[in-house]
Amino acid sequence: MKKELDRSELRSKKGIDRHGVALEAWLIEFAVRIIGVVESLTDTKAGKQIAGQLIRSGTFPAPNYGEAQSAESRKDFVHKMKIALKELRESHIWLQIIREKRLIERAERLDSSLLNAMS
Repeated sequence: MKKELDRSELRSKKGIDRHGVALEAWLIEFAVRIIGVVESLTDTKAGKQIAGQLIRSGTFPAPNYGEAQSAESRKDFVHKMKIALKELRESHIWLQIIREKRLIERAERLDSSLLNAMS
């Protein structure tokens, strides 16, 4: 799998916000990592079900953040950002379930940094 982007690469890709790394770049990197997790899930009924749920919730926030940047109003922006946050929270729960049930074939795919990034 492609190596994770380090902070300097993220900064150069999208620029810096007041918190250090641009949110859009973080969300894109998160989506890429989620895809890696999904591709490593066990080939069981539960693994397939969770894969479908996680691929949706884990990859949705990045493009939704992009949509929020073109919101028609402040209210529309807030609404889109709340949806993105809701999806991130759902992803966090799915990741915890995967870890607890050990539904991942390669443990390093679900490293603590992925879960910690969501806490």
